[in-house]
Amino acid sequence: MKLAIIGLSNSGKTTVFNALSRQNLETTIYPTVSGEPHFGVVKVPDARIDKLSEIYRPKKITYASVEYVDYIGLTKGDVEQNRKVFDLIKDADAIVHVVRAFQDEAVSHPLNSIDPLRDVETLELELVFGDLEFVEKRLARMEESQRKGKKPDEKERNLLLKCKEALEKEVPLRNVAFTEEEEKAMRPLQFISTKPEVVVLNIGEGDLNSEKAGSIEESVTSFFAGKRTDPSVAVHSSVLSLCGKIEMEIAQLSTEEAKAFLDDLGIKEPALNRLIHVSYDLLGLMSFLTAGEDEVRAWTIARGTNAQKAAGKVHSDIERGFIRAEVVGYDDFMSSGGMHSAREKGLLRLEGKTYTVRDGDIINFRFNV
Repeated sequence: MKLAIIGLSNSGKTTVFNALSRQNLETTIYPTVSGEPHFGVVKVPDARIDKLSEIYRPKKITYASVEYVDYIGLTKGDVEQNRKVFDLIKDADAIVHVVRAFQDEAVSHPLNSIDPLRDVETLELELVFGDLEFVEKRLARMEESQRKGKKPDEKERNLLLKCKEALEKEVPLRNVAFTEEEEKAMRPLQFISTKPEVVVLNIGEGDLNSEKAGSIEESVTSFFAGKRTDPSVAVHSSVLSLCGKIEMEIAQLSTEEAKAFLDDLGIKEPALNRLIHVSYDLLGLMSFLTAGEDEVRAWTIARGTNAQKAAGKVHSDIERGFIRAEVVGYDDFMSSGGMHSAREKGLLRLEGKTYTVRDGDIINFRFNV
């Protein structure tokens, strides 16, 4: 799973990336228009893995992971410059949109003032305009080919016209209802406004847990709700706030130091943990678990995946030779005191290949090849 971190220049994108990836990339006080993308693989925090590891004391512990990529900021109205970022977004599963909500006179703002809602609208329009430019160029090529006697693909043409209509109304394609056939046809086109989006309001330290931060969250959430013109379309956006500067400081501390720091601030866990989980959930992902003395591991699958397909995540041979899945829910496992007790209490179940795996299921696959 890959997420692209985007935003206007000096919104704190790289600060958030540093905090997530525990890197220490240079941050600037002026807009940057060149450079190379930076990548970081981040573990998905999972207390279940921690607890199971305490029980089994395995040789290896493997968490689910998310890859984040950071690049230059988007620029209002600069199509050529923004296309560099759009090309990066096309390969991502979702975007993390960092919005500046902190005051700092030493750090310039490309639009000369702090206005989070305006910045959200500005960047959303750049995504929409990027897709609109792509659609118009593709339709123009179709017309040109038609003049030369080549018959256009009417299904694709109708799909592009449907997209064009929405984009001209400044509606991101993630908020448009498409049929399964249309969604399949859209995948190779790599639209950018279809991407699920987490909006991160990068607030100042003094605004943590404040009414001001809550008010900004509400206004941005309302903005995205207003773009959902069709209630049948699933929600593909989420809004949360954090202080990038503090999160980056926490990321540089040891576990004990970080806990003491969080306690002083009256915070239960780093906000970045929430961001990682929100990113995971927004893509419709979850984890099933395997546990033993060799390894305790979280495996990432899409919600709704059946047991046989889940087995394929562990190994293709297990999927091919699938017989049964021994399944116990994590909560049942913990409340019963272990696998042996769970079996005695009837909490360990044998499930077939069509069983829909649940988040936190601890599974042992039986197979024969």
